[in-house]
Amino acid sequence: MDEAKYRETRLALHAAGELLIAGPQYRMFGTIRLRSVLGGFGGVRWPVSVVGTELVSAAGRIPLEGTYREVAVQAGFEPEVPAEVYKDTTGVDSDDLIRVDAEAAAVIADWFAFGNSALRCLAPDATAVLWPEHFDLSNTLNEVNYGVSPGDDAHPGPYAYVGPWTPRRGDFWNAPFGALLPREEVSSEADLLAFFEEGRARAAERA
Repeated sequence: MDEAKYRETRLALHAAGELLIAGPQYRMFGTIRLRSVLGGFGGVRWPVSVVGTELVSAAGRIPLEGTYREVAVQAGFEPEVPAEVYKDTTGVDSDDLIRVDAEAAAVIADWFAFGNSALRCLAPDATAVLWPEHFDLSNTLNEVNYGVSPGDDAHPGPYAYVGPWTPRRGDFWNAPFGALLPREEVSSEADLLAFFEEGRARAAERA
């Protein structure tokens, strides 16, 4: 996987979630929450999803080509950022060109699906949320966040994490926010679930 293409695609999909789903959904329904869907991600109330390299809505399947505004208009709505909810946006403008690599998009979609499955096993009664602010899929149990991210500025590649609201100490806690497990160290859903379960046990051991 070309790292530059992956980072470019990660940002493009993050912006698509923000501009094409979270923003319009917030205006219509008052929530920015997204969710993992087969092959990508979509709104929890807004009936629009990104699947692979396409926007899927009542208007059909529209390739993520051209600008975000052009794609949105084809689907019958205007893109917008949910700026009332958070200020640390992607910085991508509606008139910017979308640059998505199909292989990279598949890696991200698969990681969200993988994470969603493990999170359901960890907490069957909780629903994981894909947050457009940081573009990570997570849930919270007893003031500890568990989730998966396709990457960020600090760690460009996909990773899983456990983030206690109150910092913990010890070898397990290897990141400023808690614990991080790179995607390349996860070979199965059982590995990911074991990481989350160890995080839950370690978090229960108050420093």
